[in-house]
Amino acid sequence: MKNLGLRVYRIADADVKNNLDNVMLGLERYVVSEYGETATPPFGHPSEGGEFASPEYGHHSNGGEFAPIDLLDYIYAVLHSPTYREKYKEFLKIDFPRVPYPKDRDIFWQLVKLGGELRQIHLLESPVVNRYITQYPVDGDNMVKKIRFEPDLGRTYINETQYFDHVPEVAWNFYIGGYQAAQKWLKDRKDRKLEFDDILHYQKIIVALSETDRIMKEIDLIEIE
Repeated sequence: MKNLGLRVYRIADADVKNNLDNVMLGLERYVVSEYGETATPPFGHPSEGGEFASPEYGHHSNGGEFAPIDLLDYIYAVLHSPTYREKYKEFLKIDFPRVPYPKDRDIFWQLVKLGGELRQIHLLESPVVNRYITQYPVDGDNMVKKIRFEPDLGRTYINETQYFDHVPEVAWNFYIGGYQAAQKWLKDRKDRKLEFDDILHYQKIIVALSETDRIMKEIDLIEIE
């Protein structure tokens, strides 16, 4: 493969299943370092003229070619397809994931766009994560003691009186790899005081998980081989 000019980036299947966010971050850094990109745009999509529609859509590549970051975002979208995960779940237990070739250009760029949105959200770099959907309405000592979730009220309690309000059940139960991120983050801080930045950060996590669920459903509407 080296004689053909190909480069190999190896990822353990256990990391793909249990630590996908760090896997994709590592892959992004590899692509950037190996192919000389100095910036990581949110996501790319060329207009009909071959040029990128606006700076917010990312990278101006030479001659209208896609940038390495676009390939990363395509892979990121594919690996977050519920249908893909279900179809290849047995295979993924024993081998590295195989990324299918896109059926056509339009499908490729649709997935690049959604994958780029996901990547930025998971890195907490997207402005979307700052649009909080939750509140933290009760004053107190902010100590994480007894964690519980009340789905009927949409409340995640950290002690007897204090809670995050309007937490979607889908975010509370959402799995990242082998754990439920919204729950694990609080459990890891049991018997600790949440500082102001911690409270804001947790609310960003809830937005990120909710948006991940939404975008994964959009990805699933796109036909992936």
